[in-house]
Amino acid sequence: MTDARLVVFDFDHTLYDGDSGGHLVMWLLKRSWLRCIGALLATPILLPLVAFLPTRRYGISGYLWIGTLGLHARRELDTLIDQYVAHDEQRIRARLLPKALAVLQQHRDAGDRVLVATGAPPELARAILDFVAHQDLPVIGSVSRPFLGGLVTRDHCHHENKMRMVRAAGYGPIDVAYSDSAADLPLLLAARAPVVVNPKAGRVEMFRRVLPPGTPILNWGCVDRGGDPV
Repeated sequence: MTDARLVVFDFDHTLYDGDSGGHLVMWLLKRSWLRCIGALLATPILLPLVAFLPTRRYGISGYLWIGTLGLHARRELDTLIDQYVAHDEQRIRARLLPKALAVLQQHRDAGDRVLVATGAPPELARAILDFVAHQDLPVIGSVSRPFLGGLVTRDHCHHENKMRMVRAAGYGPIDVAYSDSAADLPLLLAARAPVVVNPKAGRVEMFRRVLPPGTPILNWGCVDRGGDPV
């Protein structure tokens, strides 16, 4: 339906309680003690890069490279993602937020076009959503590429680049957007009806200041996050 509303969901801390990509990278690192040691030695350099928006992609790429050293093609990461999701299925299922999934299903039932746009690898979000029968849901996410015997992030689906990737995929005006993150302000500001869910408590006033008056700021079940309980 060309006249259907476009509804965009972030994934981490929106549909999923936590950082799904971070959980995957941690699992990749824990596969061997050499990878763990390498990550620990690199943390004084990589962690500050992760902490700041302009350099975040480089910090994430560093940890991903250590975790995937020995891989030579992106499709090999897809195989590891399948192994990770199967290995940690119970924990991953428990992190999916029932209130968020109910809202997502309401949009689908209403005939809206629903898109997930996430900083995690799209294959990871798809595999997790498969647990709750959303196999056909389109997902845009960060893309990796081979680099010196491992993988690094080529295109980080984050901040302004998330909007660029959504547009490049052929999506037009956004009617509703759901996200927890200040990094998704470009997405929230682009939506006719932004909704903040599960924000960090310290970010609530910032969202109230920069988003349109009356923008809902909700908590969908992340106990360590802010927002009005639903």
